[in-house]
Amino acid sequence: MITAVGPTGIARAIELRGDSVGKSEPVAKVEQAGAQASGAIATPAAELAAQGAPIDSAKVTAIRTAIANGTYKIDAKAIADRMIALDLPTQ
Repeated sequence: MITAVGPTGIARAIELRGDSVGKSEPVAKVEQAGAQASGAIATPAAELAAQGAPIDSAKVTAIRTAIANGTYKIDAKAIADRMIALDLPTQ
């Protein structure tokens, strides 16, 4: 059984590393991409994306409460139907 070819272990790591360790130059500062960096006007789509998805806090609270109480009903057939509908091509 061959376990390795050539030098291995810490000696090999030091040999491969060479003199470059600790002598790297600082990384150049990268400007932020997007409308702010280029000075362009943000589009309505970009503004909506920056706001994030709308969240119905009342609905989230109601679902959390139902789950905690053990009264949240899961309709597996409805979920399966929607998953299949997403995969079917539209005509």
